[in-house]
Amino acid sequence: MNTMLRKSVLAIAGLTVAGGLAAGPLNHATTDTTTNTTTTAVAQATKPDTTKLIPHGVQGAQSRIDLNDEQTANTKAIIAATKKAGMDERAAVVSIATALQESKLENLGHLGDRNDHDSQGLFQQRPSSGWGTVEQITDPEYSTTAFLKGLKQVDGWQNMPLTEAAQTVQVSAYPFHYAQWEQQAADLVAEHWNS
Repeated sequence: MNTMLRKSVLAIAGLTVAGGLAAGPLNHATTDTTTNTTTTAVAQATKPDTTKLIPHGVQGAQSRIDLNDEQTANTKAIIAATKKAGMDERAAVVSIATALQESKLENLGHLGDRNDHDSQGLFQQRPSSGWGTVEQITDPEYSTTAFLKGLKQVDGWQNMPLTEAAQTVQVSAYPFHYAQWEQQAADLVAEHWNS
């Protein structure tokens, strides 16, 4: 009887071990899936956080344009200058939205009769207002750095709606027009911040 009981116990133990081995790869596959999910989450975490890009939500109807190669290069130049200035993704969103409103991200020279005074470049900065020379303000890095320098001087710009922060620097005749570009600016920063 002991032999029969012993054989039964060994048979049950064998089934348990076999079941454990069969379950092992299934558990291992689950672990791999979790690991892949974790890896994916880490890769996605390197993209800027949308809540940091648009902390107040967008204000009003949003506009959007398709960008050509020059406009995309100017977007990347604004982001590079923002990083070089030691500022964050939100500063890049404010800068890009401002440039979208002012020039549609085109590095504009003097437009003759269509010019607003002597405004030029991505941010439509004016030499006569002390932004720099024509050569400087039509250089994307310089003009962005000049804009960011002005933004840094605005107390609490990080907590302001985009249009208020941009207007404080730009002093535009159309202060609420910057808001319409916030979503596209945030999308561009999310796309190009780490590229």
